[in-house]
Amino acid sequence: MSENSASVHPYYTRSILEAACKNAYEVVNKILQRSPKAIKSTDKDGYDIIQFAILNCSEKIYNLIYDIGERKNLYRTYKDSYKNNIQHLVGRLAPSSVLNQRTGATLQLQRELQWREEVKKLVFPTYITQENMFNETPDMVFTREHENLVKEGEKWMKTTAESCSTTATLITTIVFVAAITVPGGSNQEKGTPLFIKETAFIIFAISDAISLFTSSTALLVFLSILTARFAEKDFLVSFPRRLFIGLFSLLVSTTTMMITFSATLFLVFDDKKPWMLLPICGLAFIPISSFVTLQLPLMVDLFQIDVFIQIRQTKAD
Repeated sequence: MSENSASVHPYYTRSILEAACKNAYEVVNKILQRSPKAIKSTDKDGYDIIQFAILNCSEKIYNLIYDIGERKNLYRTYKDSYKNNIQHLVGRLAPSSVLNQRTGATLQLQRELQWREEVKKLVFPTYITQENMFNETPDMVFTREHENLVKEGEKWMKTTAESCSTTATLITTIVFVAAITVPGGSNQEKGTPLFIKETAFIIFAISDAISLFTSSTALLVFLSILTARFAEKDFLVSFPRRLFIGLFSLLVSTTTMMITFSATLFLVFDDKKPWMLLPICGLAFIPISSFVTLQLPLMVDLFQIDVFIQIRQTKAD
């Protein structure tokens, strides 16, 4: 037990440090309510609950730094026995239990980058480039620790982009062909579609155009991912944002393609076999529901790009 823990009950010291390691904010909070001095508890390496929160990406426990008054300034210049400041600590790879809270290596790496940016706000600018006793800067530690995760993120992004670009190409081809071969044919004298005054034809034309534009957008976005240089910093905002735009465009293009298909069936079979419309249109929306069901968790994670770390900004200064 370190000197900082000498004035704290030993039961509280061990419990609060273990709770901080396991990201158990509720336990940490209850211990601090009983014994506020327990926040000074440290292990044999001199790490307290704030350092453990940084190492384990625990936002709630890290937020306690804004409740400890002047003690917060100690962390701005903190160094352990290896001359690591808190920027070196945040550069270490998070536990797998934390990483697995995000879908795919790309979003896992994004989480790590977001956490590093948040902790960087606390330290003095000069400490961001300071070296430890191994002559490593915080950026060097982060790059070394996340080298494999960057490679996995690149592989995951390329695999996803390739699959989605193939789908986008197929949709673009289908709706383009549908646009030039309108249902019911055209007037031989004027060249105008025979069903041009029908409401179903207007729906067909609008949905076909939207599907063509959005599938083309998705295709170009996924191609931009495939040709990117995959720099470490691009995983913070650029890649997740491109992936969200691509997936959202693909969802819209798939939905409007099904609407186009349904409108075509309505124009062709409305007068002959109207009973066929309900089952065919119902089956047409199975791909949409499947896409939403399978990709919704990923799209939700992508949509939360800028809201991962909930830090009380009013206390940050």
